This record gives sequence, C-alpha cells and structure tokens, in this order.
Amino acid sequence: MTKILLLSDTHGHMDEAILKYAAQADEIWHAGDIGDLDVTDKLNALKPVRGVHGNIDDHTIQMEFPEHNRFQCEDVDVWITHIGGYPDRYNVRVREEIKRNPPKLFICGHSHILKVMYDKKLGLLHMNPGACGKQGFHQVRTMLRFVIHGEKITDLEVIELGKR
Repeated sequence: MTKILLLSDTHGHMDEAILKYAAQADEIWHAGDIGDLDVTDKLNALKPVRGVHGNIDDHTIQMEFPEHNRFQCEDVDVWITHIGGYPDRYNVRVREEIKRNPPKLFICGHSHILKVMYDKKLGLLHMNPGACGKQGFHQVRTMLRFVIHGEKITDLEVIELGKR
C-alpha cells in the first residue's frame, strides 16, 4: 500500500499546510509548474518526490524533472505530464501515445482546475489536482491524496488549502 499526495502548480510557493499533508504520504507527486527547486527540496526532505517540469519552469528545474514521467507504482502504470488535457480532449503532445499505450493512471496539471475523470474509451483514470500555489486564476488551492494498493486506486480525497 502506497499513500500518494498529488500536487501541481506551486509556482514557487510552499507553506506549512502543504508540508503537513506531505509528511503523511509515502510518496509525493508533482505535476509541474514547480517554480523553484526549493519547493521540491522541502518536499523531498520529508518523502520521495516524483514529478515533471511545467511550462513556467526554468532550465534548472528541467534538468531535474522530465517533461513526461512514466513509471510503475505497485501494479499501476502511471504517466505524469504537465500539459496533458483530459478525456476526449487530450493535448496533441500526448494524444497518439495515450491512444496507442494508455496508462492506468494519467496525471497532469497546468489548467489549475481540479478534475478527476474516468476515460471509458481508454480504460484509464485521469487526475488533475488543481493548483496549490498562489498564482493563477483558481480561487481555492487544492491537492489530491489517494492510496495505491496493488492494482487498485482507492481512498481518493480532495484537499482544500483555502483561498489563494
């Protein structure tokens, strides 16, 4: 069983509320627009971090985090990218690959809109945790947490961190 904290679009922001939830996870996944490596350094001091760079991230972040991160977590094939779209509206950057070889869990950020959807056509779960930073048009800062146990994804929770 692996407890995951999923966040995105920190844009360089980190605070005690985020760190409190990070300490409760087994792994922390960041879906891009990190903004400053200090963000992932603070998270990594608590738990292992997997992530991707986003469109606002500079070359130092791009050197540390790839554009796409595809890996196995227990028995779940996971693909994280920053700009990915969502079911029936996948971004051109991922569209062909996701149709050809869909993961079980597809994660992206970028939109600042929290969204969890099941793609019946491709048989995958799509997650976007919204944004937990303070920059952007979102009104409420959000993250997701869930559990991966073997091939099951369970106990999904939306974490609201208050107004930006």
